[in-house]
Amino acid sequence: MKLNIYQIDAFANRTLEGNPAAIIPLDEWLSDELMQAIAAENNLSETAFFVPTTEGYHIRWFTPVHEVNLCGHATIASSYVLFNMLGYDKAEIEFESKSGRLIVKQKGEWLEMNFPSQPPIKCEIPQQILDVFNEKPVECLKSEDYLVVFDNEQQVFDANPNYSLLSELELRGVTITSRSEKYDFVSRFFAPKYGINEDPVTGSSFTQLIPYWSSKLSKNNLFAKQVSKRGGEVQCSYLGDRVLISGKAAKYMVGTIEI
Repeated sequence: MKLNIYQIDAFANRTLEGNPAAIIPLDEWLSDELMQAIAAENNLSETAFFVPTTEGYHIRWFTPVHEVNLCGHATIASSYVLFNMLGYDKAEIEFESKSGRLIVKQKGEWLEMNFPSQPPIKCEIPQQILDVFNEKPVECLKSEDYLVVFDNEQQVFDANPNYSLLSELELRGVTITSRSEKYDFVSRFFAPKYGINEDPVTGSSFTQLIPYWSSKLSKNNLFAKQVSKRGGEVQCSYLGDRVLISGKAAKYMVGTIEI
């Protein structure tokens, strides 16, 4: 069996930035075991597979070790492939997913994702989080992930957590964040229990970051950066029960895999 594969850098102004994702269009689903094995072979933070439906496409995302319910950067990468390489000519793409209906529009160089909002709820700071960061957080909240807020962006830049301890937490991962001088806010994301110690740019984390910072900063339109080593800029809008998450993308590789 031969399958086309695309590697796209999402939330990137050029190649070798942002978050790389492998994209594999399908005519029909492969077995879960085979898709997971392909994702493990790719060894990127996410491999996305999609199949056509009557309304658009059904999309699924796999880390090297688990399937996940929502992934932003691989959705942007899939949309880039459809709009720019597979001849998709409608104004927007509708994806069916485990997180419901997702809409992506192309606006110039930017790809705008319409995702469900996941407002985090304030909680006690887990001991593992207190143990792995040098500075004590200002606040801790939780939704699909823990959202850990620090006093300033230098604390976010300097964080060097113990991934083994973070993998003991019950949620998917940990986002750390603070206000920023250049951006409205900065963030980093860690998900070692899913085989991703630090994710370069995590679109799904912004479903939690946007409602939090929109409330804190009293504004609905925000500009942010995930300050991993590769880094990536994100335009954000808060719509209440939905959020808009926008980024650019760049083609890195086109190929064929044989199974």
